[in-house]
Amino acid sequence: MTKLKALIVDDEDMARKNLVMLLEEFCPEIEVLGEAANKAEAKEKIEELKPDVLFLDIRMPSGSEGFELLEEIENRDFLVVFVTAFKDFAIRAFQANAIHYLLKPIDIDDLRSAVEKVAESAKLYKSTPEGMDTYYDTIKNLSNQIHSNQFNNRLAISHTKGLKIVEDDTISYLEASGNCTTIYFTNGKRYLDTRTLKIYEEILNPDKFYRVHKSYIINLNELVEYLNEDGHTAVLKDGKHLPVARNRVSAFLKLLKGKH
Repeated sequence: MTKLKALIVDDEDMARKNLVMLLEEFCPEIEVLGEAANKAEAKEKIEELKPDVLFLDIRMPSGSEGFELLEEIENRDFLVVFVTAFKDFAIRAFQANAIHYLLKPIDIDDLRSAVEKVAESAKLYKSTPEGMDTYYDTIKNLSNQIHSNQFNNRLAISHTKGLKIVEDDTISYLEASGNCTTIYFTNGKRYLDTRTLKIYEEILNPDKFYRVHKSYIINLNELVEYLNEDGHTAVLKDGKHLPVARNRVSAFLKLLKGKH
């Protein structure tokens, strides 16, 4: 098995040592080449060690931002697992941008999952190097979203060749497909994404999107009619009829009346 070479970047010595220990014990796919405590040291080690993946703390008390580090490196041919103590909004931002992350304190199952995903991504980007440009566009989008602390109108969708960045206005509706989600676009195309509909409910802008049913989220801007004959139905611009769950009708109608 070819191991992924990793560099750990965190200003906290104990945090670095703990992550190294966990990776060595539970993640045989990873070979830790070194550690860095600040931005300058990290740039030096990246140049010297040429890692496949960075485990990068986003915010260091010295004032250096993990995002700044990435912007200042010219040859960015490595993937990133962000390690963060941020919760709530930041997690939604990571999920919206399909970027690997770990939440402190690190859970072993989460670590295994992140490593497996980044190993899959590494194989993918080695076969399609142009995908790295899209990957770092996505990280830039993530940075903007976290700094502005606002819902962004762009999100990243994983597919077999990497990541696709889309404007949320181009989405017509989303449908649960087991533990995945099928996303239907206004141009008639569709994509299957590995995230659940529940995650999409969390990361999509609630001013634009509404979960009308356990299996469907609609773009409210695509809604043209609500029918209550033979059940409850949302009719979209493309003519698609989607069910509205009985227990969601009241809140749905209240939302629609509030928009007009």
